Amino acid sequence: MSIVKDIPSAKKPFKRAYVGIFLWFTGRAIQAAAKVDKEVKKEFDNLPDDFTFSLGCLPNGPSMVIGKRNGAVKYLGGNPGQHKVHVRLAIKSVDAAFLILSFQESTALATTRNRLITDGEVPYALAVIRILDIVEVYLLPKIIAGLAVKRYPKQWSAGRKLGGRIGIYTRTILGI
Repeated sequence: MSIVKDIPSAKKPFKRAYVGIFLWFTGRAIQAAAKVDKEVKKEFDNLPDDFTFSLGCLPNGPSMVIGKRNGAVKYLGGNPGQHKVHVRLAIKSVDAAFLILSFQESTALATTRNRLITDGEVPYALAVIRILDIVEVYLLPKIIAGLAVKRYPKQWSAGRKLGGRIGIYTRTILGI
């Protein structure tokens, strides 16, 4: 007999849908960025072959899984249970994920507020964060990207930004 009544959490369908769509699109964009951007490619080259990482919500929220096989980076879907994951970035709740992924809170601030859990080797996790920051700069307008990343890259040329954006968006939408 329990004195405390167990109350299930709310489903929050809008927030779950937003986070799920964002992670799906970002996963495909990381795959595209590895082919388009030299800096992202270099980060993945420094990771071991057969490397896999995931980003998702706890306890069973939306996720994305990215893997590197034979030098090629591939979006592997949204189920980390089907893969051996070397680095797992987990956001503690869908509410916290919504704050981060709607750019109301930066990754650095979310980490400070203990909303993000990292499981895996720290150097690999930092490489994943650098990759995510680069991809966010490509995907988002400067005003929003400035909120999402710790430092917006000022040394990028206009050609790199525009060409990279076109390449990444085209490859992400077409899935190539």
